[in-house]
Amino acid sequence: MPRRLVIATVLIAVTSVAVLAQRGGGRNRGMGGGFGFADPGIQHAKYDGRWAFVRLRYAGGMGGRQGPPWSHDYPDGEHHFMQILDGVTNLDVRLDTTQIMTLDDPELLKYPIANMAEPGFWTVTDAEAAAFRAYLQKGGFAIFDDFHLQDWPYFERAMLKVLPDAKFIDLTPAHPIYHTFFEIESFDVVKQYYDPGRPIFRAIFEDNDPKKRMMCMINYNTDISEFWEWSPGGFKPISESNEAYQIGVNWIIYGMTR
Repeated sequence: MPRRLVIATVLIAVTSVAVLAQRGGGRNRGMGGGFGFADPGIQHAKYDGRWAFVRLRYAGGMGGRQGPPWSHDYPDGEHHFMQILDGVTNLDVRLDTTQIMTLDDPELLKYPIANMAEPGFWTVTDAEAAAFRAYLQKGGFAIFDDFHLQDWPYFERAMLKVLPDAKFIDLTPAHPIYHTFFEIESFDVVKQYYDPGRPIFRAIFEDNDPKKRMMCMINYNTDISEFWEWSPGGFKPISESNEAYQIGVNWIIYGMTR
């Protein structure tokens, strides 16, 4: 079965689960998944070797419709994405939990990939910066998603506190991260969910050398996880949600194999 058909089939399955939740047949959405204001707090499930979605908790910003900025799209965004990842890859995906950790949590070193939402609100202490620097330098891969044009200076300031010599390098569709599992031939397929302008994809590489390991994937002026969260809602064409899922799967496969 072609991969595009497979992912569409899995997405239909995700849709049926989410519709049950919206009708009252699923879990409580009051902890952030679109309608709540509560802070989901720190979540630690015992490490068991499976791939788990790690969401980074940070200080900064104010609560909104989904709680603090770092919790944006929680829990539905990662819940839907993990089902897709589990369905189309051979990764042993942990579907029962999201790990929510601070940047200086020693447990973070057990997980090769970490995700941060709304990094335009991110502020970082010296201790957090040092711990996160160690995580990245020891092989960690960080994905930053969901921030707007005006947010860049605030993200850059925080990121340079972590990696003072970092260079932000614009990517093209030729980069291997867009060809690790699904073939992403053009950024034109990556639609904006709500922001004006085109998405910008940037990266930080080890020793600022694009031929070396990518340490950070930065999705600027876009919100890929918004498609994940709302894919069952019918607000966007299923083809656009599929592209967002394909990009996310590529991030994970790239991060796990580099």
